[in-house]
Amino acid sequence: MPPGSCLLRRAPFLSSTVPWICRRTISTMAKPICSRFVNLENCEDMTNASNGFKFRLISYNILAQVYVKSSYFPHSPSSCLKWKARSECILLDLKNLDADFFCIQELDEYNNFYKSKMESLGYLSLYMKRNGQKRDGCGIFYKPSSAELLQMEEIDYNDLVNCASTLNVIGSKKILDLEIEDAPTKDVSQKHQSNDPHVRLKRDCVGLLAAFKLNDPSNHIIVVANTHIYWDPNWADVKLAQAKYLLSRLSQFKELISNKFTCIPSVLVAGDFNSTPGDEVYQYLVLASELCSLYATHGGGEPPFTNCTPGFTGTLDYIFLGGSRLKPVSILEVPGPKSPDIDGGLPNHYHPSDHLPIGADFLVLHSS
Repeated sequence: MPPGSCLLRRAPFLSSTVPWICRRTISTMAKPICSRFVNLENCEDMTNASNGFKFRLISYNILAQVYVKSSYFPHSPSSCLKWKARSECILLDLKNLDADFFCIQELDEYNNFYKSKMESLGYLSLYMKRNGQKRDGCGIFYKPSSAELLQMEEIDYNDLVNCASTLNVIGSKKILDLEIEDAPTKDVSQKHQSNDPHVRLKRDCVGLLAAFKLNDPSNHIIVVANTHIYWDPNWADVKLAQAKYLLSRLSQFKELISNKFTCIPSVLVAGDFNSTPGDEVYQYLVLASELCSLYATHGGGEPPFTNCTPGFTGTLDYIFLGGSRLKPVSILEVPGPKSPDIDGGLPNHYHPSDHLPIGADFLVLHSS
């Protein structure tokens, strides 16, 4: 999200001893950092778990290059903002994280760079570009050695413009008793139009739904959703409308997959929700569905932050899961406020994006 507006939200973060993943830095002057997956204390004995099928899923807003401007990130060294350095560092991050599934937001240069580069690392991919003049979108990269794609659907949140019930709620100037506020703009006519639900809902945001059959003896099927919700903190009604549409589409897609393949699929929903823990969108996602937050439920609390700039530091990225067949056994540690690699804000020599990756290793449990 653009540098902006909210206060730092702090929560417990993880500490333990498990495998480290080292990253090369953009600058030769900076020392390499290491990400690590932390074994969860309440997971099953790892000796027994090693006999089951495990896979890794990572969610990561990589910061589209089209949004990388020195005026947006004056705190970042200029060498950290150049495409060649950033793209190579992001690619190395993805390689080192070695996930079976990557849910990537703000993915641009897909056809020119990431698609072929990730194919060389053994990944196939799905991609949906944002509408209009936007050049980024959402992508899912997956290892065909780990899973087979069964079906996918695209989510275009602009479809909400044609949803009468949503227009009525937005038009009445509240959604769950949230008053609508005008978006900041110098154009008075545009400011007036922002109360028009047709204008408010057309934000060119997108998402992806995909069903995969895991290469597990049980052939368990999972539904993976990847999304990027609208950013503006003043437009909470639009964010909430998008969250409701996401869960509606997810429910329909899950039912379709259940009927078509005679199964009860597990669900993983990942993305940049541009919403902080406890706000209306977050509460809706965890209370209005059978989903639970990966970090809040299994990691001792949401990370202290997943997005870090001088203008805004807070948690915006989440992974939600549903179903009884997937058990998180290790979780990607997120740096804390005092981590030296975070000092001064992101992007920097250590992190090529203003967001941090989140993720976990999951064990597929045998059905009862």
